Amino acid sequence: MLQQRATEDRMDDPQPLVLCHRRPAPAPAPAGLPELALTAAERRQLRGRRHSRCGLPLLLQLPRGEPLRPGDGLAATAEGPPLVRVVAAAEDLLRLRSADALALVQAAYHLGNRHVALQILPGELRLLADPVLERLLRDRGLAPEVLRGPFDPEAGAYDDHGGGHHHDHGHPHDH
Repeated sequence: MLQQRATEDRMDDPQPLVLCHRRPAPAPAPAGLPELALTAAERRQLRGRRHSRCGLPLLLQLPRGEPLRPGDGLAATAEGPPLVRVVAAAEDLLRLRSADALALVQAAYHLGNRHVALQILPGELRLLADPVLERLLRDRGLAPEVLRGPFDPEAGAYDDHGGGHHHDHGHPHDH
């Protein structure tokens, strides 16, 4: 009975659109171009089943490497146009703003020392909501605001683009 049900379920599922290539998406995006909303963590996973915001089944089979970025277009063929546009999904965030620029720089230093992903914007820092980090920031005299919105953190030293983490100085790392 279960095997019959699983077979029926698979027959009802439409074939996913297979996306293997990254393209710059035209700006503004063409009307009707499906959006693939992904969190910052999900944009690092370049393979697997997903669904567009409108419910279109997708199968990502992208080459390993650079994480997806909001605005990226995904195509089925090397020559084909973008069929889906990547957008940043809303996430629970902490926003730091301060009239004291030094306080923000110090916060960025302490968060970076903990390998916390940060989005750096003019006059503010954003990070994924975390009660321990929120307490640390409050203890440093800052007033983090909780918000829900897109999160697009800086690539950082350990990402595959923008410099990458490519060094050999005689000792192993386990990042």
